[in-house]
Amino acid sequence: MSTAARVTPDAFVADVQAPIAVRIQDVSKTFRLPHQKYSTLKERALHPLRSRTFEELRAAREISVEIGRGEFFGIVGRNGSGKSTLLKCLAGIYEPDKGQIDVNGRLSPFIELGVGFNPELTARENVLINAIMLGLTRKQARDRFDEIIAFAELEDFLDLKLKNYSSGMSVRLGFSVAVQTDADILLVDEVLAVGDAAFQQKCFEQFEQLKAAGKTIVFVTHDMSAVERFCDRAMLIERGEVVSIDEPAKIARQYNQLNFGRIVHADVEGERSGDQSAEIRAAWFEDIGFQRQAAVPQGEFVHVCVEIAFHEDMEDPIFGWVLRNDSGLAAMVSTTHIHNRHTGSFKAGDSIVARTGFAMRLAGNRYTLSPSVARRGVGSDVVDVREDMVTLLVHSSHITGGVVDLEQSFEIVEAAQ
Repeated sequence: MSTAARVTPDAFVADVQAPIAVRIQDVSKTFRLPHQKYSTLKERALHPLRSRTFEELRAAREISVEIGRGEFFGIVGRNGSGKSTLLKCLAGIYEPDKGQIDVNGRLSPFIELGVGFNPELTARENVLINAIMLGLTRKQARDRFDEIIAFAELEDFLDLKLKNYSSGMSVRLGFSVAVQTDADILLVDEVLAVGDAAFQQKCFEQFEQLKAAGKTIVFVTHDMSAVERFCDRAMLIERGEVVSIDEPAKIARQYNQLNFGRIVHADVEGERSGDQSAEIRAAWFEDIGFQRQAAVPQGEFVHVCVEIAFHEDMEDPIFGWVLRNDSGLAAMVSTTHIHNRHTGSFKAGDSIVARTGFAMRLAGNRYTLSPSVARRGVGSDVVDVREDMVTLLVHSSHITGGVVDLEQSFEIVEAAQ
């Protein structure tokens, strides 16, 4: 992993010949967490040696990347991966233990709820103070005051102390100040998730305007649809190290695989019926490379595999399965009978794997597989059915609300008169 931290694809920079806005070279940051904390002098006097033992948390490990001017750059990773620590190093809140950070331009950070605000002051006072701290003159701060408050939709709460604001109101105020400071580089952490849906949409529209204006934005988020929508490139971090720097769609897929791919692929036996003269012994999912998977990205080719052992002779048995989503809805059904396929002749003692392949177009959800074997004939005499035998997670960077997410074409034409 240490070599991966030095991978620095420069696709965006090379494509547009943009100068570098942010250069991060081999940056590392380690925190020392004491095993014993004291809240009073008495505790420290009674236990003078306890605080001398520490546990080290390596939040960032030799991270290197170059971000071009005008680039919308995403940083993603699971909780505790080190992405917010890296952003605070960029903002100057933390000093790196090792490495160098070069920022070419005026920087505006919006990286943690409440940072830079005084809870004992009113919104009016906080806006003016923070706007000046972020580089505006007193006149500019006063001139833009109404616009900042209007964007935050807090006109009725100007003289309320910030300690009485909700977290969502504080987010509105902080973001509104950050985007009005004419900064060249904007740092945005995942605190936008605290805001309501309407304000998040308003922020996304502001992102579009900033991007069109050529601003450099470094964006930390868990929202893969936002990464694909806005970012030119993105970086995936895990345990303080760079896993990959690539185009947004690829990073979104890697993030989902990292986040969901470690779920245990469990054979959970549910209800069972049939005489088991042909027995379903196992079931699993495979990717296009025939590797077993517990989670797959939407759009990938998938195999459903069912292992069957025959305890008596059988001619052209019917193999089938059902995939049900979290709501219990049968999202997909497949049987060899539907496709009028002959499966062959089997003798007692034979063991086979029935494999069905298809492109996964089901919507992102958790699905359970119920495989079945039946004798061919009128009524399809059931031999073995295993309900909810195994689980597959289908992950997607967007949610449509439907059961499937099919490839689509879209056009607008003039209506006939």
